[in-house]
Amino acid sequence: MGWFLGLGIAGLVLLVVSLVFDGVLEGILDSLGGGLDGLLSLPVIAGFVSAVGFTGAITMGAFGTGAGIAGGAGVVAGAVVGWGTWRFGRALLRDGVTPAPRGEDLTGTSGSVVTAIPAGGYGEVLLYLAGQPVKYAAKAATPVTRGTEVWVEAVLSPTSVCVRPVER
Repeated sequence: MGWFLGLGIAGLVLLVVSLVFDGVLEGILDSLGGGLDGLLSLPVIAGFVSAVGFTGAITMGAFGTGAGIAGGAGVVAGAVVGWGTWRFGRALLRDGVTPAPRGEDLTGTSGSVVTAIPAGGYGEVLLYLAGQPVKYAAKAATPVTRGTEVWVEAVLSPTSVCVRPVER
């Protein structure tokens, strides 16, 4: 039973080490794993080792089984805990897949004129980038009055766009 408790404690120590040295040891395991996509991450290994150790110790202590049966129960529990840790980690990382919005995403969107746009000059338009209102300098081929709905034809720079009035 002492070996199983030692494995359980070693798994917890490995989990603490993985939190403290996040990324350093992950790089080593990634180079060894070769495309296992997180199956050999430190939290998964720590969960597996801890579950093997503590389940083995509980099985031996509660049911009085031998080391072989306790080890088998520990491996089954470790596989379940490791798989659950891997799935949980993937679910957490899946949230950040969406790319950050860029200024080029404004092309083809609509907005409204805040400051009138003179012919050949600049005015201001209010556009929505990723749901957030952003004011841009705007240029148009024809004069556009305040309050007019416009379409973005092109992004001229990070802070200016070329627009045309919406025809209905």
